[in-house]
Amino acid sequence: MSDPLDSLVIATRESRLALWQAEHVRDLLRDRLGLTAELLGMTTRGDQILDRSLAKVGGKGLFVKELEAALEDGRADLAVHSLKDVPMDLPDGFALAAVLEREDPRDAFVSNRHASLAELPAGARVGTSSLRRVVQLMALRSDLVVEPLRGNLDTRCRKLDAGDYDAIVLAAAGLKRLGLAARIRSVFEPDAMLPCVGQGALGIEVRAGDERLQAALATLTHRPTWLAVEAERAVSRALGGSCSVPLAAHARWQGDGRLALRAVLGHLQDPSAPLLRAEVDAAIADPAAARALGATAAQRLVERGAATYLAASH
Repeated sequence: MSDPLDSLVIATRESRLALWQAEHVRDLLRDRLGLTAELLGMTTRGDQILDRSLAKVGGKGLFVKELEAALEDGRADLAVHSLKDVPMDLPDGFALAAVLEREDPRDAFVSNRHASLAELPAGARVGTSSLRRVVQLMALRSDLVVEPLRGNLDTRCRKLDAGDYDAIVLAAAGLKRLGLAARIRSVFEPDAMLPCVGQGALGIEVRAGDERLQAALATLTHRPTWLAVEAERAVSRALGGSCSVPLAAHARWQGDGRLALRAVLGHLQDPSAPLLRAEVDAAIADPAAARALGATAAQRLVERGAATYLAASH
């Protein structure tokens, strides 16, 4: 009887970035675990629906459901996701087997004519598909026109190059992974624009019953990234975070084993409403402590009026 780990199949979206991510995992499986794998490319509903915001058509989960169906029916053994696209609670029967080391989690300012957000003239058009970015951009520059921007990374850059926007905001991680770092004119430090939950990290999803595969993949986990994103995801989970909630959360390790977690919540219907902010830190040694830190940050936002802001998103 053949070993089920001898020939693995990785389910992936077919965008250039998603394929890079899946190939990266395939190479890790080969180089670090001695396992071979092939890719199963798929087009998801999130890739197909480009004329409406994700918040209006079902959220980021649209990027993972088809991949989970391939896991469920046995066409694939694992799926590779941008962790920011993975719902906070996985459906029954699935498990997150590994979280890989994070790339640059910051947002990038991309423009062909301007070097930074500060240099944009009043009324300039800035493209982004993220409500989280919208509220933070408006807090930084309320005189700009922020317009929807959907599509994969290459599509978004093409729309910028066609003159549809004066600038666009993208995840720095994707640009760097595809060798497009030269397109980054400047990056937003977290003080200016807090990243999305899980931004820059990759997650590997499997069937919950594949314990041997889970154990093998767990050795690929980058523990500092894993604990940081556990804290971030706990903030979103506690507040019912989704694409329709302009929420950011980002954790950074301090030098003494403490994790500093910041969270920002905006008001979807009133861009002039002040951003709600929370910042907490603690010594973190395990996932439970990381999740507790996230719950504390969420509670701080609730104390500052999050309920009213969250109601505006539903």
